[in-house]
Amino acid sequence: MPNPRKPEKETITICAYCGVGCGFKAETIGDEIVRMTPWKEGKANHGHSCVKGRFAYDYWRHPDRVRTPMIRASIDDPWQEVGWDEAFAHAAGELKRIQATYGRSSVGGVSSSRCTNEEIFLTQKFVRAALGNNNIDNCARICHSPTQFGLSATVGAGAASQHFDSVLQADVIMVVGANPTEGHPVFGSMMKRRIRQGAKLIVIDPRRTETVDSPHCRADVHLALSPGTNVAILNSIAHVIVRENRHDPYFIKSRCEWREFELWAELIGSDEYSPDTIGPIAGVDPEDIRRAARIYSSGPRSTIYYGLGVTEHSQGSTGVMCLGNLALSCGMYGREGVGVNPLRGQGNVQGGSCLGSWPHVFSGYRFVTDDATRASFEAEWDIGLDSEPGLRLPNMFDAALTGHFKGMYIMGEDPVQSDPNQNHIIAALRSMECVIIHDLFLNETSKYAHVFLPGSSSLEKDGTFTNAERRISRVRKVVEPLAGYQDWEVTVKLMNAMGYDVSYAHAGEVLDELARLSPAYSGASFELLDRVGSAQWPVDKAAPEGTEVLHMQQFPRANGRGTFMLTGYVPTRERVSDQYPLLLTTGRILSQYNVGTQTRRTANSQWHPEDVLEMSRGDMQVRGLSDGDRVKIASRFGATRLKVVESERVNPGVIYTTFHHAESKANAVTSDLSDWATNCPEYKVTAVEVTKLMPAEWWQGDSVAKRPARREREAAVAAVEEVV
Repeated sequence: MPNPRKPEKETITICAYCGVGCGFKAETIGDEIVRMTPWKEGKANHGHSCVKGRFAYDYWRHPDRVRTPMIRASIDDPWQEVGWDEAFAHAAGELKRIQATYGRSSVGGVSSSRCTNEEIFLTQKFVRAALGNNNIDNCARICHSPTQFGLSATVGAGAASQHFDSVLQADVIMVVGANPTEGHPVFGSMMKRRIRQGAKLIVIDPRRTETVDSPHCRADVHLALSPGTNVAILNSIAHVIVRENRHDPYFIKSRCEWREFELWAELIGSDEYSPDTIGPIAGVDPEDIRRAARIYSSGPRSTIYYGLGVTEHSQGSTGVMCLGNLALSCGMYGREGVGVNPLRGQGNVQGGSCLGSWPHVFSGYRFVTDDATRASFEAEWDIGLDSEPGLRLPNMFDAALTGHFKGMYIMGEDPVQSDPNQNHIIAALRSMECVIIHDLFLNETSKYAHVFLPGSSSLEKDGTFTNAERRISRVRKVVEPLAGYQDWEVTVKLMNAMGYDVSYAHAGEVLDELARLSPAYSGASFELLDRVGSAQWPVDKAAPEGTEVLHMQQFPRANGRGTFMLTGYVPTRERVSDQYPLLLTTGRILSQYNVGTQTRRTANSQWHPEDVLEMSRGDMQVRGLSDGDRVKIASRFGATRLKVVESERVNPGVIYTTFHHAESKANAVTSDLSDWATNCPEYKVTAVEVTKLMPAEWWQGDSVAKRPARREREAAVAAVEEVV
């Protein structure tokens, strides 16, 4: 075996995939990245990594990368390559024209959790200061906005209460709507380590995932609930705890609002939430509910980790409140080995939540309607700001279809593939007059765009990420950006083209500004992170090097106490029927990441070349299906085609797929229902029917294979050259 090539340079940086935020040494020879080596000093990963961070980095130089700005007058026209200055002038001119014609609020922007904190912060600054409105959203809203809403309501902070290493002191681990073995594998490995040492495991998930049953990891209790019944099950667990007096009255009286506890206990203590009532509704053995309640409440250190299987429901915020209520009732806050912790899916979803990319709040979750808060931003930015909350992304699409919203700047997102009700989104984009895409590759959304600004990968930029445990870490430039600019520089130049003059010498100055305007980040700086490696917010005068465990003395609410929210179960309106008798739910796989924009352009695709549909043997037999058949999945909202495989992981009546390949069009069938508080889409519950396709139908209609992005771009440019 040949010796590995010796690198000329090593750069410490952070993996941009899942929310674990593993530290890596990027090893280079000239302008070539030769390997990514897990960094032993990384506080999130301690020298471990998964197959994405370790091997899936070659996308940064893939031939599909767009390296030159492009514009076109109509989405039916071919792309025309132009220089950066012309692209900025054209994009700004179109946005100004639209605002002059349709009003200041007729345009908006979307930022991405694949981008750095600094870029997310600048995107919302662009919308608020340069466009003059609050029409800003971020992909964090379509995955974990219920986390912010639900945990803020109960304990005052919508973020993980612990650091990852805290799980090594847990006696009981409850995993709800998450599969860390595949979705967050480095943390999943740490969790398994604790389970091997004797910790008990409770899993609440419709599927028998790898976390439920795999080598070194077997759940003591698995509640394989019917999709959409999270709140019912969690209330039933709490019912057992209250009725059997397994709660912690000392903790509740000393650290919580006792009267609110009494009201909550009265609600969930009623027979409506007894296991005997809820078990049949959720498709779970009542005795398993009782076992889960007794194990969790016995602790003595019980911790909760949850994912999109909690948040992406019409009662997503209510489900998160249930978890907060449960932990408070048993005194599982304020020390090592306990707490409630969201497992966030992208490398900087926590930053996307924290830093002002929602239409009603500035960075630090402070309301745009608050005069004092708004005045601090106006003083820093030297411009008056709108006091009216803006539109969320679904509202932008709705307004586009009514003719009131005409332009959008989209940084690092592909809503056509990643957002719900795909047909509705496409219709909205078609009705707009200027859609600006800022990304690495042409994608599904770029088919409806008028301006394309080439982006830079995390390997080509400086900045910071905030991972799922609130850890702020340095992203360091490993190679020069292929298109010439780092993403934050592109956004600044677009602001300048709009007539709002601003400049920064480097990304660290953006973080300095962010810190001046964001209390939890007030002590953060490149200098600090270079010195200590990373720091968990809050980073401030009271904790100059960060805070590992939250809520140790009091909760960040006005009175310092936690509270209990009333969490009545309201069944989703998305229900099975004779026409659509199956429930579709979705998730992720180890080797791929989100919509696959990056990982599909690496050798990792050999492990997962296509998305497939998992179905129980009984459901397949009823429909005359065999393993490997091509099938049509249809809902009230649309249809798509996939290959079906027999699976013991799903119960009868439930089917499952991933969404990593654009051709799968999983979101063509998902509903437009969303969380009652945050508009987070209800991805996890869609009523469908599955029918067998004949070979002649495999590639017709709903899921016709698309040409690769590089060939699409080359064909477009060639067409222009031929005309010229």
